[in-house]
Amino acid sequence: MGREIAHKSKRLVVSGYYGFDNSGDEAVLQSILFALKEQGETAGISIEPVVLSANPQRTREMYGVEACHRMKVPDLFRAIKSSDGLISGGGSLLQDATSSRTIPYYLLVLKLAQWMRKPTFIYSQGIGPVNNPRFFSWIRSTFKKCAMITVRDQESADLIGRMGVPASAVSVVPDPVMGLPLRGEVASGKAVAADASGETGRVPVVGVSVRFWNADRSELGALAEALRAVMDSRRIEVRLLPFHLPSDEEASAYVAERLSPAGEGGDVRIVRGVTHPQDMLAEVSACDVLVGMRLHSLIYAASQFVPMVGVSYDPKIDQFLARLGMKAAASTQSFDAAAVAAEIGRLLDGRREWADGKKAAIDRLKKEAQLPAQQIMQFYR
Repeated sequence: MGREIAHKSKRLVVSGYYGFDNSGDEAVLQSILFALKEQGETAGISIEPVVLSANPQRTREMYGVEACHRMKVPDLFRAIKSSDGLISGGGSLLQDATSSRTIPYYLLVLKLAQWMRKPTFIYSQGIGPVNNPRFFSWIRSTFKKCAMITVRDQESADLIGRMGVPASAVSVVPDPVMGLPLRGEVASGKAVAADASGETGRVPVVGVSVRFWNADRSELGALAEALRAVMDSRRIEVRLLPFHLPSDEEASAYVAERLSPAGEGGDVRIVRGVTHPQDMLAEVSACDVLVGMRLHSLIYAASQFVPMVGVSYDPKIDQFLARLGMKAAASTQSFDAAAVAAEIGRLLDGRREWADGKKAAIDRLKKEAQLPAQQIMQFYR
């Protein structure tokens, strides 16, 4: 059945952690924009996004969309007033682990739209942790006025259920980044598992995404020990992939210095300055195995059928891996370097088997990642 020609236009404000040079959150934005465009075309609706960003100029240049500053009240007010609705998401917006101001900000944006009688949509958010109980009633009252609530894992659904949000109003969907395509691909196109056989004579690439977490850097030291053990047993290239600039470049350098006396160089390389999510997705797709602390490094790997080794610092890592029937190989609290090295070696030897075994689950997540955009289009139709 052919797609309908767009016969109406909807202007939607998109609120999230955008414009901060965090590849994962930029991937969330790019994925939402792709899904809205694709599902809008199917529904005969032309979507005009307006992104709330910490760096509107960068956002405009990167995605070719309208953007305004997320903290300038007059700009925020005008953007919402001139819109047909507001999308909040995805990512971990409603949590108070990093700051007590995060939840009030995102709820205020939603409340402002609701006060202006604009439809509001919660788009594949990861909710929590919410340590301050006073936020429970704030989230409940805001969510009850939303036209759509989708969360990216059952744990988020359970948490807002305990806050008093009816389970019947909530849908559990994958992280939107599962639907992010490589350049030139269609987001909902048929997924094809990567060729695990590799090129003859090619040095296998182990991609690594790290961040600072423990004050004593013990988890990064243990990871370097695991990578060093693999390098001593076989020829590999370690390719460090910083997702949040500039802090992850510093964390990557910390690991590189422990792998080689010269740090970066030879079989240890840091991929620097990658800001566009599809460029980072391409870097991940070129890896044979991905060792990741950043959630979206693991999601990128799954979407490209790259076997992954998860290092958990937050329940969201464990929740995503569980959707693929996996567990984290280590955590920032408990890190067995020998066990992680063994897991990297096992996946290097069995990439094809891993991809074949996970293909059905990954294909399902890719397809379901389109559901929030489909629901929004159904609302406007």
